[in-house]
Amino acid sequence: MALVRKGSRRIVVDGTVYRWRLRGRPTYFQGLAWSPSTYAVEHADTPGMTLVVTTDQPHPSNWIGREAGPVLPSSVAAAVQLALSMGWTPTAPGSAFHLDQSAGFTPFH
Repeated sequence: MALVRKGSRRIVVDGTVYRWRLRGRPTYFQGLAWSPSTYAVEHADTPGMTLVVTTDQPHPSNWIGREAGPVLPSSVAAAVQLALSMGWTPTAPGSAFHLDQSAGFTPFH
């Protein structure tokens, strides 16, 4: 799964260039703040296995106005380092590698 270049941001982690992207429009469950937002990261030059990170925040464009913190580059870099230590190989082919950081997320009811 390759990231769409439009809207993706470049980040350098430990000398390696990656691209990351937060979904522009929320999914139905993210829009209702029932599930947290996610973003994807891939190797910039040799995309292979995509990293999908589930945050502990609602999507910034949720429909009910629930306050959401921004996804900061420092958080993305920390997630990349954690995923690498857990065995994510960004240049290897394969299905997405999921990193769940949603502990503490409270769905809106």
